[in-house]
Amino acid sequence: MSLEERLKQLEQLRRQAELGGGKERIESQHKKGKLTARERIELLVDENSFEEFDAFVTHRSSDFGLEKKKYLGDGVVTGCGKINGRLVYIFSQDFTVFGGSLSEAHAEKIVKIMKAALKTGAPVIGLNDSGGARIQEGVVSLGGYADIFLLNTHASGVIPQISLVLGPCAGGAVYSPAITDFVIMSSGTSYMFVTGPNVVKTVTHEEVSSEELGGAEVHASKSGVAHFACDTEADAIAKAKRLLLYIPQNNIEDPPTADNGDSPDREEAALNKIVPDSANQPYDIKDVIELVVDKGSFFEVHEMFAQNMVVGFAHLGGRSIGIIANQPAVLAGCLDINSSRKGARFVRFCDCFNIPLLVFEDVPGFMPGTDQEHGGIIKEGAKLLYAFCEATVPKVTVITRKAYGGAYDVMNSKHVRGDMNYAWPTAEIAVMGPKGAAEIIFKKEIASAKDPEAELKKKTEEYRAQFANPFKAAERGYIDDIIEPKTTRARLIRAFEMLENKKDSNPPKKHGNIPL
Repeated sequence: MSLEERLKQLEQLRRQAELGGGKERIESQHKKGKLTARERIELLVDENSFEEFDAFVTHRSSDFGLEKKKYLGDGVVTGCGKINGRLVYIFSQDFTVFGGSLSEAHAEKIVKIMKAALKTGAPVIGLNDSGGARIQEGVVSLGGYADIFLLNTHASGVIPQISLVLGPCAGGAVYSPAITDFVIMSSGTSYMFVTGPNVVKTVTHEEVSSEELGGAEVHASKSGVAHFACDTEADAIAKAKRLLLYIPQNNIEDPPTADNGDSPDREEAALNKIVPDSANQPYDIKDVIELVVDKGSFFEVHEMFAQNMVVGFAHLGGRSIGIIANQPAVLAGCLDINSSRKGARFVRFCDCFNIPLLVFEDVPGFMPGTDQEHGGIIKEGAKLLYAFCEATVPKVTVITRKAYGGAYDVMNSKHVRGDMNYAWPTAEIAVMGPKGAAEIIFKKEIASAKDPEAELKKKTEEYRAQFANPFKAAERGYIDDIIEPKTTRARLIRAFEMLENKKDSNPPKKHGNIPL
Protein backbone atom coordinates (compact mmCIF):
# COMPACT_ATOMS: atom_id res chain seq x y z
CA MET A 1 0.00 0.00 0.00
CA SER A 2 1.43 3.35 -1.05
CA LEU A 3 1.75 6.33 1.29
CA GLU A 4 -1.03 8.08 -0.60
CA GLU A 5 -3.36 5.13 -0.02
CA ARG A 6 -2.38 4.98 3.65
CA LEU A 7 -3.08 8.70 4.05
CA LYS A 8 -6.46 8.21 2.42
CA GLN A 9 -7.20 5.35 4.82
CA LEU A 10 -6.11 7.50 7.75
CA GLU A 11 -8.42 10.31 6.65
CA GLN A 12 -11.34 7.89 6.35
CA LEU A 13 -10.72 6.55 9.85
CA ARG A 14 -10.55 10.09 11.27
CA ARG A 15 -13.88 10.96 9.64
CA GLN A 16 -15.30 7.75 11.10
CA ALA A 17 -14.01 8.62 14.58
CA GLU A 18 -15.46 12.12 14.34
CA LEU A 19 -18.93 10.69 13.65
CA GLY A 20 -18.98 8.84 16.99
CA GLY A 21 -22.11 6.73 17.10
CA GLY A 22 -23.30 7.96 13.70
CA LYS A 23 -25.47 10.70 12.22
CA GLU A 24 -28.76 9.38 13.60
CA ARG A 25 -27.49 9.38 17.16
CA ILE A 26 -25.96 12.83 16.70
CA GLU A 27 -29.36 14.08 15.53
CA SER A 28 -30.97 12.46 18.58
CA GLN A 29 -28.46 14.25 20.81
CA HIS A 30 -29.33 17.57 19.19
CA LYS A 31 -33.07 16.94 19.60
CA LYS A 32 -32.54 16.63 23.35
CA GLY A 33 -31.01 20.12 23.33
CA LYS A 34 -27.52 18.69 23.84
CA LEU A 35 -24.29 19.27 21.93
CA THR A 36 -22.00 16.45 20.85
CA ALA A 37 -18.72 15.71 22.61
CA ARG A 38 -16.72 17.44 19.89
CA GLU A 39 -19.01 20.45 19.60
CA ARG A 40 -18.53 21.05 23.33
CA ILE A 41 -14.75 20.96 22.95
CA GLU A 42 -14.92 23.44 20.06
CA LEU A 43 -16.84 25.87 22.27
CA LEU A 44 -14.42 25.39 25.14
CA VAL A 45 -10.97 25.82 23.60
CA ASP A 46 -9.25 28.50 21.54
CA GLU A 47 -9.80 28.07 17.81
CA ASN A 48 -7.71 25.29 16.21
CA SER A 49 -5.90 24.57 19.50
CA PHE A 50 -7.29 21.10 20.31
CA GLU A 51 -4.93 18.16 19.92
CA GLU A 52 -6.76 14.84 20.16
CA PHE A 53 -5.24 11.68 21.65
CA ASP A 54 -6.33 8.05 21.22
CA ALA A 55 -8.91 8.70 18.51
CA PHE A 56 -8.53 5.12 17.24
CA VAL A 57 -8.88 3.30 20.58
CA THR A 58 -11.62 0.65 20.74
CA HIS A 59 -12.84 -1.60 23.54
CA ARG A 60 -11.40 -5.08 24.02
CA SER A 61 -14.52 -6.90 25.22
CA SER A 62 -16.03 -9.90 23.49
CA ASP A 63 -18.89 -10.71 25.89
CA PHE A 64 -22.56 -10.27 24.95
CA GLY A 65 -21.67 -9.68 21.30
CA LEU A 66 -19.66 -6.54 21.96
CA GLU A 67 -16.94 -7.70 19.56
CA LYS A 68 -19.38 -6.86 16.73
CA LYS A 69 -19.96 -3.33 18.03
CA LYS A 70 -16.82 -1.25 17.99
CA TYR A 71 -16.56 2.53 17.60
CA LEU A 72 -13.33 4.46 17.22
CA GLY A 73 -12.64 6.44 20.38
CA ASP A 74 -14.90 4.18 22.47
CA GLY A 75 -17.24 6.89 23.72
CA VAL A 76 -14.85 9.58 24.92
CA VAL A 77 -12.83 12.28 23.17
CA THR A 78 -9.57 13.13 24.96
CA GLY A 79 -6.74 15.54 24.35
CA CYS A 80 -5.33 18.95 25.19
CA GLY A 81 -6.01 22.47 24.01
CA LYS A 82 -5.70 26.08 25.05
CA ILE A 83 -8.16 28.41 26.77
CA ASN A 84 -7.15 32.06 26.53
CA GLY A 85 -3.71 30.81 25.50
CA ARG A 86 -3.25 28.55 28.53
CA LEU A 87 -2.86 24.77 28.33
CA VAL A 88 -5.70 22.52 29.56
CA TYR A 89 -6.38 18.79 29.28
CA ILE A 90 -9.88 17.67 28.37
CA PHE A 91 -12.04 14.59 28.23
CA SER A 92 -15.49 14.78 26.69
CA GLN A 93 -17.80 11.79 26.96
CA ASP A 94 -19.74 10.91 23.82
CA PHE A 95 -23.31 9.85 24.59
CA THR A 96 -23.80 8.73 20.96
CA VAL A 97 -21.46 5.76 21.59
CA PHE A 98 -22.88 3.18 24.01
CA GLY A 99 -24.63 6.03 25.85
CA GLY A 100 -21.22 7.38 26.87
CA SER A 101 -20.82 4.36 29.15
CA LEU A 102 -17.41 3.80 30.70
CA SER A 103 -15.42 0.78 29.61
CA GLU A 104 -11.88 -0.29 30.44
CA ALA A 105 -10.52 1.43 27.32
CA HIS A 106 -12.66 4.55 27.91
CA ALA A 107 -11.26 4.84 31.46
CA GLU A 108 -7.68 4.32 30.27
CA LYS A 109 -8.03 7.27 27.91
CA ILE A 110 -9.19 9.53 30.75
CA VAL A 111 -6.45 8.31 33.09
CA LYS A 112 -3.83 8.99 30.39
CA ILE A 113 -4.73 12.68 30.02
CA MET A 114 -4.97 13.10 33.80
CA LYS A 115 -1.45 11.74 34.21
CA ALA A 116 -0.23 14.04 31.44
CA ALA A 117 -1.88 17.01 33.18
CA LEU A 118 -0.10 16.17 36.45
CA LYS A 119 3.26 15.90 34.67
CA THR A 120 2.86 19.21 32.85
CA GLY A 121 1.04 21.14 35.59
CA ALA A 122 -2.14 22.03 33.72
CA PRO A 123 -5.87 21.92 34.66
CA VAL A 124 -8.17 19.04 33.73
CA ILE A 125 -11.68 19.74 32.46
CA GLY A 126 -14.12 16.84 32.27
CA LEU A 127 -17.26 17.07 30.13
CA ASN A 128 -19.51 14.39 31.62
CA ASP A 129 -22.37 12.83 29.66
CA SER A 130 -22.56 9.14 30.44
CA GLY A 131 -24.98 6.36 31.24
CA GLY A 132 -22.52 4.99 33.79
CA ALA A 133 -20.44 1.81 33.84
CA ARG A 134 -20.65 -0.39 30.75
CA ILE A 135 -22.63 -3.27 32.21
CA GLN A 136 -21.35 -5.80 29.65
CA GLU A 137 -17.79 -5.35 30.97
CA GLY A 138 -18.71 -5.94 34.61
CA VAL A 139 -16.00 -5.41 37.21
CA VAL A 140 -13.51 -4.21 34.58
CA SER A 141 -15.52 -1.02 34.08
CA LEU A 142 -15.85 -0.57 37.85
CA GLY A 143 -12.08 -0.85 38.12
CA GLY A 144 -11.81 1.85 35.47
CA TYR A 145 -13.87 4.21 37.63
CA ALA A 146 -11.65 3.52 40.62
CA ASP A 147 -8.55 4.29 38.53
CA ILE A 148 -10.05 7.69 37.71
CA PHE A 149 -11.02 8.36 41.35
CA LEU A 150 -7.43 7.66 42.43
CA LEU A 151 -6.07 10.14 39.88
CA ASN A 152 -8.69 12.73 40.93
CA THR A 153 -7.46 12.36 44.50
CA HIS A 154 -3.77 12.56 43.61
CA ALA A 155 -4.43 15.62 41.44
CA SER A 156 -6.45 17.37 44.18
CA GLY A 157 -4.57 20.45 45.35
CA VAL A 158 -1.94 19.99 42.62
CA ILE A 159 -3.83 21.01 39.47
CA PRO A 160 -7.30 22.54 39.19
CA GLN A 161 -10.03 20.06 38.19
CA ILE A 162 -13.32 21.28 36.73
CA SER A 163 -16.30 19.01 35.98
CA LEU A 164 -19.06 20.00 33.60
CA VAL A 165 -22.08 17.71 33.94
CA LEU A 166 -23.99 18.07 30.67
CA GLY A 167 -26.05 14.88 30.68
CA PRO A 168 -26.65 11.90 32.97
CA CYS A 169 -24.11 11.19 35.70
CA ALA A 170 -25.29 8.39 37.98
CA GLY A 171 -24.05 5.69 40.33
CA GLY A 172 -20.30 5.47 40.76
CA ALA A 173 -19.81 8.07 38.01
CA VAL A 174 -20.79 10.88 40.40
CA TYR A 175 -17.75 10.46 42.62
CA SER A 176 -15.23 11.75 40.11
CA PRO A 177 -16.98 15.15 39.76
CA ALA A 178 -17.53 15.21 43.54
CA ILE A 179 -13.77 15.00 44.16
CA THR A 180 -12.98 17.75 41.65
CA ASP A 181 -12.78 21.43 42.59
CA PHE A 182 -15.82 22.77 40.75
CA VAL A 183 -18.99 21.18 39.36
CA ILE A 184 -20.95 23.02 36.66
CA MET A 185 -24.34 21.63 35.56
CA SER A 186 -26.67 22.50 32.69
CA SER A 187 -30.32 22.91 33.66
CA GLY A 188 -32.86 20.53 32.14
CA THR A 189 -30.34 18.24 30.44
CA SER A 190 -28.13 17.05 33.29
CA TYR A 191 -28.61 15.20 36.55
CA MET A 192 -26.50 13.51 39.22
CA PHE A 193 -27.51 10.87 41.76
CA VAL A 194 -26.08 7.75 43.38
CA THR A 195 -29.37 5.83 43.01
CA GLY A 196 -31.94 6.70 40.34
CA PRO A 197 -35.70 7.29 40.56
CA ASN A 198 -36.54 3.61 39.94
CA VAL A 199 -34.37 2.40 42.81
CA VAL A 200 -35.73 5.14 45.07
CA LYS A 201 -39.28 4.06 44.24
CA THR A 202 -38.51 0.41 44.92
CA VAL A 203 -36.76 1.02 48.25
CA THR A 204 -38.58 4.03 49.74
CA HIS A 205 -41.78 4.10 47.61
CA GLU A 206 -41.10 7.76 46.72
CA GLU A 207 -42.23 8.95 43.30
CA VAL A 208 -39.57 11.37 42.02
CA SER A 209 -38.29 12.44 38.62
CA SER A 210 -34.62 12.58 37.61
CA GLU A 211 -34.79 16.38 37.67
CA GLU A 212 -36.36 16.49 41.13
CA LEU A 213 -33.92 13.95 42.48
CA GLY A 214 -30.68 15.26 41.04
CA GLY A 215 -31.17 18.12 38.58
CA ALA A 216 -28.97 21.18 38.32
CA GLU A 217 -31.16 23.44 40.49
CA VAL A 218 -31.44 20.80 43.21
CA HIS A 219 -27.67 20.37 43.45
CA ALA A 220 -26.95 24.10 43.15
CA SER A 221 -29.42 25.15 45.87
CA LYS A 222 -30.07 22.19 48.20
CA SER A 223 -27.21 19.69 48.26
CA GLY A 224 -24.40 22.07 47.33
CA VAL A 225 -22.89 19.45 44.99
CA ALA A 226 -23.00 21.87 42.03
CA HIS A 227 -21.24 25.22 42.20
CA PHE A 228 -23.07 26.56 39.14
CA ALA A 229 -26.41 25.77 37.46
CA CYS A 230 -26.50 27.16 33.93
CA ASP A 231 -29.39 27.64 31.51
CA THR A 232 -27.59 26.09 28.53
CA GLU A 233 -24.51 24.04 27.76
CA ALA A 234 -22.95 27.10 26.14
CA ASP A 235 -23.46 29.03 29.40
CA ALA A 236 -21.88 26.19 31.38
CA ILE A 237 -18.84 26.15 29.10
CA ALA A 238 -18.56 29.96 29.34
CA LYS A 239 -18.60 29.65 33.16
CA ALA A 240 -15.68 27.22 33.05
CA LYS A 241 -13.70 29.55 30.81
CA ARG A 242 -14.34 32.52 33.11
CA LEU A 243 -13.37 30.49 36.16
CA LEU A 244 -9.94 29.87 34.65
CA LEU A 245 -9.30 33.64 34.54
CA TYR A 246 -8.88 33.64 38.33
CA ILE A 247 -6.96 30.45 39.05
CA PRO A 248 -3.38 29.33 38.28
CA GLN A 249 -2.30 26.37 36.20
CA ASN A 250 -1.10 24.46 39.26
CA ASN A 251 -0.16 24.73 42.92
CA ILE A 252 3.32 26.12 42.21
CA GLU A 253 2.30 29.03 40.00
CA ASP A 254 0.66 32.28 41.05
CA PRO A 255 -2.85 33.08 39.80
CA PRO A 256 -3.12 35.18 36.63
CA THR A 257 -3.41 38.98 36.85
CA ALA A 258 -5.89 41.12 34.95
CA ASP A 259 -5.62 44.90 35.00
CA ASN A 260 -8.82 46.49 33.72
CA GLY A 261 -7.62 50.04 34.32
CA ASP A 262 -9.62 50.59 37.51
CA SER A 263 -7.79 53.09 39.74
CA PRO A 264 -6.24 51.55 42.88
CA ASP A 265 -6.98 54.80 44.74
CA ARG A 266 -10.67 54.89 43.84
CA GLU A 267 -12.80 55.90 46.82
CA GLU A 268 -16.48 55.04 47.18
CA ALA A 269 -18.45 57.49 49.33
CA ALA A 270 -21.42 55.09 49.16
CA LEU A 271 -19.54 52.73 51.50
CA ASN A 272 -19.78 55.31 54.29
CA LYS A 273 -23.57 54.99 54.20
CA ILE A 274 -24.01 51.31 53.42
CA VAL A 275 -24.21 49.96 56.98
CA PRO A 276 -27.59 50.96 58.54
CA ASP A 277 -27.70 52.83 61.84
CA SER A 278 -29.83 50.05 63.31
CA ALA A 279 -27.77 46.95 64.10
CA ASN A 280 -30.78 44.77 63.25
CA GLN A 281 -31.33 46.19 59.77
CA PRO A 282 -29.92 44.13 56.89
CA TYR A 283 -27.87 45.26 53.90
CA ASP A 284 -26.41 43.37 50.94
CA ILE A 285 -22.74 42.50 51.37
CA LYS A 286 -22.49 42.01 47.60
CA ASP A 287 -22.91 45.78 47.25
CA VAL A 288 -19.82 46.21 49.42
CA ILE A 289 -17.87 43.67 47.38
CA GLU A 290 -18.79 45.24 44.03
CA LEU A 291 -17.76 48.72 45.23
CA VAL A 292 -14.39 47.53 46.53
CA VAL A 293 -13.07 45.12 43.87
CA ASP A 294 -12.02 45.99 40.32
CA LYS A 295 -15.15 46.99 38.46
CA GLY A 296 -17.11 44.07 37.04
CA SER A 297 -14.62 41.46 38.24
CA PHE A 298 -16.60 39.73 41.00
CA PHE A 299 -17.42 36.14 40.03
CA GLU A 300 -19.66 34.47 42.59
CA VAL A 301 -19.38 30.74 43.29
CA HIS A 302 -22.14 28.62 44.86
CA GLU A 303 -24.56 31.54 44.48
CA MET A 304 -27.73 29.53 45.11
CA PHE A 305 -26.44 27.49 48.07
CA ALA A 306 -26.19 28.66 51.71
CA GLN A 307 -26.85 32.26 50.74
CA ASN A 308 -26.01 33.57 54.22
CA MET A 309 -22.39 33.15 53.10
CA VAL A 310 -21.04 34.70 49.88
CA VAL A 311 -17.93 33.26 48.23
CA GLY A 312 -16.31 34.00 44.91
CA PHE A 313 -13.35 35.32 42.99
CA ALA A 314 -12.48 38.87 41.99
CA HIS A 315 -9.59 41.02 40.89
CA LEU A 316 -8.31 43.69 43.25
CA GLY A 317 -5.72 46.02 41.79
CA GLY A 318 -5.34 43.41 39.05
CA ARG A 319 -4.59 40.60 41.51
CA SER A 320 -6.78 37.51 41.71
CA ILE A 321 -8.32 37.04 45.18
CA GLY A 322 -10.85 34.76 46.82
CA ILE A 323 -13.63 36.43 48.82
CA ILE A 324 -15.53 34.98 51.79
CA ALA A 325 -18.26 37.20 53.24
CA ASN A 326 -21.12 36.91 55.70
CA GLN A 327 -24.40 38.01 54.12
CA PRO A 328 -26.49 40.04 56.61
CA ALA A 329 -29.36 40.10 54.09
CA VAL A 330 -29.91 36.33 54.61
CA LEU A 331 -30.43 34.82 58.08
CA ALA A 332 -28.71 37.94 59.46
CA GLY A 333 -25.41 36.49 58.25
CA CYS A 334 -25.39 33.72 60.87
CA LEU A 335 -23.04 30.81 60.32
CA ASP A 336 -24.89 27.51 59.95
CA ILE A 337 -24.05 24.02 58.76
CA ASN A 338 -24.21 24.68 55.04
CA SER A 339 -22.53 28.09 55.05
CA SER A 340 -19.67 26.79 57.18
CA ARG A 341 -19.09 23.89 54.80
CA LYS A 342 -19.37 26.17 51.78
CA GLY A 343 -16.86 28.62 53.20
CA ALA A 344 -14.41 25.93 54.33
CA ARG A 345 -14.31 24.27 50.92
CA PHE A 346 -13.68 27.58 49.19
CA VAL A 347 -10.97 28.68 51.64
CA ARG A 348 -9.12 25.39 51.17
CA PHE A 349 -9.28 25.64 47.37
CA CYS A 350 -7.79 29.14 47.45
CA ASP A 351 -5.08 28.05 49.86
CA CYS A 352 -4.19 25.08 47.63
CA PHE A 353 -3.67 27.35 44.64
CA ASN A 354 -1.98 30.41 46.14
CA ILE A 355 -5.01 32.69 45.87
CA PRO A 356 -5.04 35.37 48.61
CA LEU A 357 -8.15 35.55 50.81
CA LEU A 358 -10.28 38.60 51.58
CA VAL A 359 -12.90 38.27 54.33
CA PHE A 360 -15.82 40.65 54.87
CA GLU A 361 -17.22 39.98 58.32
CA ASP A 362 -20.66 40.78 59.70
CA VAL A 363 -21.69 37.79 61.79
CA PRO A 364 -23.89 37.70 64.90
CA GLY A 365 -22.85 34.13 65.70
CA PHE A 366 -23.80 30.56 64.89
CA MET A 367 -27.36 29.63 64.01
CA PRO A 368 -29.23 28.31 67.08
CA GLY A 369 -31.68 25.40 67.06
CA THR A 370 -32.00 21.65 67.50
CA ASP A 371 -31.74 21.06 63.73
CA GLN A 372 -28.36 22.74 63.69
CA GLU A 373 -27.03 21.08 66.84
CA HIS A 374 -28.26 17.62 65.89
CA GLY A 375 -27.00 18.14 62.34
CA GLY A 376 -23.48 18.73 63.64
CA ILE A 377 -23.00 22.51 63.61
CA ILE A 378 -20.10 22.01 66.05
CA LYS A 379 -18.26 19.83 63.56
CA GLU A 380 -19.30 21.85 60.50
CA GLY A 381 -18.33 25.16 62.07
CA ALA A 382 -15.00 23.59 63.01
CA LYS A 383 -14.37 22.89 59.31
CA LEU A 384 -14.41 26.61 58.54
CA LEU A 385 -12.21 27.34 61.55
CA TYR A 386 -9.79 24.59 60.53
CA ALA A 387 -9.62 25.90 56.95
CA PHE A 388 -8.71 29.42 58.05
CA CYS A 389 -6.20 28.15 60.63
CA GLU A 390 -4.53 25.92 58.05
CA ALA A 391 -4.37 28.50 55.22
CA THR A 392 -0.96 30.09 54.64
CA VAL A 393 -1.86 32.44 51.76
CA PRO A 394 -2.21 36.19 52.48
CA LYS A 395 -5.39 36.66 54.56
CA VAL A 396 -7.06 40.03 55.12
CA THR A 397 -10.27 40.68 57.07
CA VAL A 398 -12.57 43.70 57.12
CA ILE A 399 -15.15 43.75 59.95
CA THR A 400 -18.01 45.88 58.67
CA ARG A 401 -20.39 45.44 61.61
CA LYS A 402 -20.96 42.48 63.95
CA ALA A 403 -18.22 40.10 65.04
CA TYR A 404 -19.77 38.22 67.95
CA GLY A 405 -18.70 35.20 69.97
CA GLY A 406 -16.91 32.22 68.49
CA ALA A 407 -17.88 33.40 65.02
CA TYR A 408 -15.45 36.33 65.51
CA ASP A 409 -12.63 33.82 65.99
CA VAL A 410 -13.70 31.65 63.07
CA MET A 411 -13.88 34.40 60.44
CA ASN A 412 -10.13 34.83 60.01
CA SER A 413 -9.42 36.68 63.24
CA LYS A 414 -5.91 37.79 64.15
CA HIS A 415 -5.71 34.78 66.46
CA VAL A 416 -5.90 32.29 63.55
CA ARG A 417 -3.11 34.02 61.59
CA GLY A 418 -5.11 36.74 59.88
CA ASP A 419 -2.37 38.94 58.38
CA MET A 420 -4.18 42.27 58.28
CA ASN A 421 -7.42 42.82 60.17
CA TYR A 422 -9.31 46.04 59.61
CA ALA A 423 -12.56 47.31 61.10
CA TRP A 424 -14.97 49.99 60.02
CA PRO A 425 -16.07 52.41 62.79
CA THR A 426 -19.44 50.59 62.70
CA ALA A 427 -17.82 47.34 63.89
CA GLU A 428 -19.07 45.67 67.07
CA ILE A 429 -16.60 43.11 68.42
CA ALA A 430 -17.87 41.34 71.52
CA VAL A 431 -18.76 38.00 73.08
CA MET A 432 -22.41 38.62 72.24
CA GLY A 433 -24.85 41.39 71.34
CA PRO A 434 -25.15 44.28 73.81
CA LYS A 435 -28.70 43.42 74.89
CA GLY A 436 -27.91 39.76 75.64
CA ALA A 437 -24.72 40.70 77.44
CA ALA A 438 -26.51 43.31 79.58
CA GLU A 439 -29.20 40.79 80.56
CA ILE A 440 -26.50 38.47 81.91
CA ILE A 441 -24.03 40.92 83.44
CA PHE A 442 -26.62 43.20 85.04
CA LYS A 443 -29.27 40.58 85.80
CA LYS A 444 -29.69 41.55 89.48
CA GLU A 445 -29.70 45.32 88.87
CA ILE A 446 -32.31 44.98 86.12
CA ALA A 447 -34.53 42.69 88.23
CA SER A 448 -34.46 45.03 91.25
CA ALA A 449 -34.99 48.25 89.29
CA LYS A 450 -38.29 50.15 89.51
CA ASP A 451 -38.50 50.08 85.72
CA PRO A 452 -36.67 46.91 84.54
CA GLU A 453 -37.23 47.71 80.88
CA ALA A 454 -35.69 51.16 81.17
CA GLU A 455 -32.82 49.77 83.25
CA LEU A 456 -32.14 47.10 80.62
CA LYS A 457 -32.06 49.76 77.92
CA LYS A 458 -29.64 51.86 79.99
CA LYS A 459 -27.30 48.93 80.71
CA THR A 460 -27.44 47.84 77.09
CA GLU A 461 -26.20 51.27 75.99
CA GLU A 462 -23.49 51.18 78.65
CA TYR A 463 -22.24 47.84 77.37
CA ARG A 464 -22.47 49.01 73.76
CA ALA A 465 -20.40 52.10 74.52
CA GLN A 466 -17.75 50.14 76.38
CA PHE A 467 -17.45 46.94 74.35
CA ALA A 468 -19.58 46.90 71.17
CA ASN A 469 -17.09 48.86 69.09
CA PRO A 470 -13.74 48.22 67.43
CA PHE A 471 -11.63 50.25 69.88
CA LYS A 472 -11.14 47.58 72.57
CA ALA A 473 -9.88 45.13 69.92
CA ALA A 474 -7.66 47.84 68.42
CA GLU A 475 -6.19 48.56 71.87
CA ARG A 476 -5.11 44.92 72.04
CA GLY A 477 -3.73 44.88 68.50
CA TYR A 478 -6.37 42.39 67.36
CA ILE A 479 -7.43 45.01 64.81
CA ASP A 480 -4.56 46.56 62.84
CA ASP A 481 -6.48 49.70 61.96
CA ILE A 482 -9.94 51.25 62.03
CA ILE A 483 -10.54 52.62 58.55
CA GLU A 484 -13.02 54.92 56.89
CA PRO A 485 -15.24 52.69 54.72
CA LYS A 486 -14.77 54.73 51.53
CA THR A 487 -11.00 54.09 51.63
CA THR A 488 -11.39 50.30 51.88
CA ARG A 489 -10.34 49.55 48.30
CA ALA A 490 -7.06 51.46 48.50
CA ARG A 491 -6.21 50.02 51.93
CA LEU A 492 -6.84 46.47 50.76
CA ILE A 493 -4.77 46.87 47.61
CA ARG A 494 -1.86 48.15 49.67
CA ALA A 495 -2.29 45.30 52.18
CA PHE A 496 -2.11 42.63 49.49
CA GLU A 497 0.87 44.38 47.88
CA MET A 498 2.64 44.27 51.24
CA LEU A 499 1.79 40.56 51.63
CA GLU A 500 2.82 39.59 48.11
CA ASN A 501 5.97 37.76 49.26
CA LYS A 502 4.49 36.36 52.47
CA LYS A 503 5.90 33.00 53.55
CA ASP A 504 4.19 30.87 56.19
CA SER A 505 4.03 27.17 56.90
CA ASN A 506 2.37 24.52 59.03
CA PRO A 507 4.13 21.90 61.18
CA PRO A 508 5.52 18.94 59.19
CA LYS A 509 2.93 16.15 58.90
CA LYS A 510 1.44 13.69 56.44
CA HIS A 511 -1.83 15.62 56.53
CA GLY A 512 -4.14 17.07 59.15
CA ASN A 513 -7.35 15.43 60.29
CA ILE A 514 -10.00 17.97 59.31
CA PRO A 515 -13.32 17.34 61.15
CA LEU A 516 -15.41 15.60 58.48
